[in-house]
This record gives sequence, structure tokens and C-alpha cells, in this order.
Amino acid sequence: MEITEEKIADLIASGESETLEFKESFGDEALETIGAFSNARGGILLIGIKDSREVVGFQIGSNTLEEIANRIQNVTDPRLQPSFSVVQYKNKNIVSIQIASKIGLPVSVRGCYFRRVSKTNQRMSHEEIMQAMISSSGLSWDACVEPSTHLDDLDPERISRFIADVNKLGRRLIPEQISDIEFLRKLGFLHNGEPTRAAMLLFGKNPEHYFPSAFLKIGRFRSPIHIVDDLEAHGTLIDQLNRAMSWFRDRLATEFAFTGNSQREVHWEYPLNAIREALINALCHRDYTSAAHSQIRLYDDRLEIWNPGNLPSPLTPELLLEEHDSIPRNRKIAEAFFYMGLIERWGSGTLRMAAELETAGMPAPKFDSKLGRFQVVFFKQPNEQPLQNALFSKNQLLAIQYVKEHGSISNLEYQNLTKVSKRTASRELQELKLKGVFTPTSTGKRGRGIAYKLNNIIGP
Repeated sequence: MEITEEKIADLIASGESETLEFKESFGDEALETIGAFSNARGGILLIGIKDSREVVGFQIGSNTLEEIANRIQNVTDPRLQPSFSVVQYKNKNIVSIQIASKIGLPVSVRGCYFRRVSKTNQRMSHEEIMQAMISSSGLSWDACVEPSTHLDDLDPERISRFIADVNKLGRRLIPEQISDIEFLRKLGFLHNGEPTRAAMLLFGKNPEHYFPSAFLKIGRFRSPIHIVDDLEAHGTLIDQLNRAMSWFRDRLATEFAFTGNSQREVHWEYPLNAIREALINALCHRDYTSAAHSQIRLYDDRLEIWNPGNLPSPLTPELLLEEHDSIPRNRKIAEAFFYMGLIERWGSGTLRMAAELETAGMPAPKFDSKLGRFQVVFFKQPNEQPLQNALFSKNQLLAIQYVKEHGSISNLEYQNLTKVSKRTASRELQELKLKGVFTPTSTGKRGRGIAYKLNNIIGP
């Protein structure tokens, strides 16, 4: 990209982002940014601009760019060679450093690995580093043989069911007169006669013997600490998927709509196809090296799915609602799901989720990736926009969220939550009542024995 004075103005106006950062000078933080950009989608680093977007300029000597280039090469491994340019902007020198996304091994800066997340540089975890290194070799974690496993650890019946599903769908040619074991070998689920990790997770008699956290924990929550119903789904990945979907069918509310031909349609609390896509994504992309297990939390107003493992670079939560490349964490598991028809096209699952929710009149899913965990959230209502857009104070919004999690709120609880006086609490609670958000849960003397809950037309 050619960096001109006009382009600098546009970049300053757009502000820092996942692919743009400003630095007043060139130091250690600038080096970390260069490493983070290379391990993500690439980016542009502008030297001579403060975080506040104030242009201060950067002093350029006869060897300045050469010294910066040498410093970058000396601290990065593999060595990076970004492109440099100096642009005059408002009579001040701005140094532009353009960093391309690195294909292959992740780049370290003085032995540390960074990835770009939104506007920040974050240290990569050991699991992320190992995953990036395995991916650079053309393999994935699940394509490797798990030590001490043998063919006897695989369930012949599960293998036969898998091959029957593959044969029925026809996405992979199955030669005549080929044994089940030989077919698994051709698909890459066996290596030197021993099962890979993918084979153990898909066809193993007891996968959790080797991968203790490889199960789904499912629960219905009234608040983050109030669980009213829970289930653990164990077994192979297909077993977990089927059991989880059965749990949803038993727990989700339904309503019936009659069509013009005297038939009725079932409308689920959340579209089952969207839930199925989210579960399949979780099983395919879970970081099985993590000690954490996948969690599914069904609240009264939302559905959350938590999965171990950050979103692989260069993907971002925002990109998941656009056409994007598929970067499966576990390629062999993803291949098996594709052959069985559980995945239609790699990289399209999140778009299908959004489409199913839109058809049901619900907002797009919310994605988040941080602290070694990926999360997807389905909302019944458009992210509570009616409440956010109304004329509520910060304290009142806190109270609304408190009631959603605890069921009700008293005057004293409002005081403790918002740090206001009793008189202020009474006035603000009364405003919420008059606006139809809160309704009293009991009657009694004024100010005593009264708590407030959400009106039925607002929430649970």
C-alpha cells in the first residue's frame, strides 16, 4: 500500500484498530506490535503519532530507517523485513512500517509471542504457540497419534456407523472390498497402524481416558450462580452432539403456528439448527489440550456456549459474520464432520447460525474471544436495545441487570449496589416502576417489605 499524506490523514481519522497502531517513538512496545501484526492479519505502524492522534513527528537521521530495520531483524524470529516509508504530514516526519501477515511459523519478539486482539497486543499462551507451530507444519493436533493408544481402543460399531454415513452422503469415494480399518487409514485417521487423536475422539471406546476434559457440561441457569438443571454429555463427539441436542429438545419452550393447509409448524425458543451449528463448531474447534471443558449455559434471556481455545489468527469475532476463510483448529475432526454431512462448507457455520436466528426474528449471535476461551451468545431480544435506548440512568441499568440475575431487588440492595442514599434509591426505583420496567413483589408499609421484579413484558 502506498502511504501518502492524504492516506496518513485517513488513517489518523480512522483511529487505532486491529491492523493500525500509533506510536510516538520506536521502542519495545513498537516491536511487540510488529510481532503481533505478523501473527495476525498484518498491519500498519505509524511512528510520530500519539495514541491520542496528536501528530508530534519523528526525527529522521541519515541511518534511522536502517537502524530500525536492523533492530527489528535482531529481535524477531523468524526475522521480519517490513516495508518502510517516510511521509511529510503537516511539516512533520511520519514513519510508516507495513507488516505483512506471516505464513508458517509464528514470529517471536525476544523469545515472546504476541497476537493482535482488537487494539491491543496480547501474549500468546503456550497452547496457542503450539497450535500455530503444528499448523505451520501442515498438520493439526488431532492428526497426531496419541501415545499408548491402540486399534483395540476403537469401537468397531462406531467406525461402521461412520462409514455408512459417509457412503450414504457420497462426499468421499469408498472403494469396493475395502476394510473399515483400511478406509480409516486412507482418510488419515490411522498412522503406522495406530489411531490418531481424532480417531480416538470420534470412534474411541473411552475418549475421556486420554482426554479428561473432552465432554460437554450443560445447564439451565437463573443467574450465574443459580443452576436449576444440568447434564454432562460424555462419549465420542457424535455422542456428545446427539445428547446435547436431545437435552435442548426436552428443555426448550415451543409454540405452534397453523399454516393454511391445516398443518402446524413448531417454533422453538431458539432455532434448533442454529444451536446445532454452534455445538458442531464447538466440538470441531475446541482446544483439547486445555484442562477446561466446554460449557453450555441456558439463561431465561440468552444462550451461552463457552469453548476452550481462542479464535485462531487472523480471524476475529467481527469477521465471523462476514465471508471468511476456514481455519479449523482440528482439521481431521472437521473432515469427518464434513464427510458425515454435519458441516456443509468450511467457514460458513457462523453465517448459517446468523441466518437461522434472523429468520426466527432474533438478533445476530455475539462472538467473543479472550483469555483462552471462545464464546458465542444467542439473545432472545436485540441485545436489550429497548432498555439501553430508554432514558435510564447508569444506576437504573445496573439495577435491571441485578434483577435479571437475582430475581428481585429491595431498596437496601439498590443502595448497596449503586452507593446512593435511601431517598435517591426510592426515587429511582419509583421511576422504574412508573416506566413499567419494575413491578412490586409484595405489599406492606411504605418502604418496608417491598422488593421489585421485572415486569413480565420486559423480562423474566
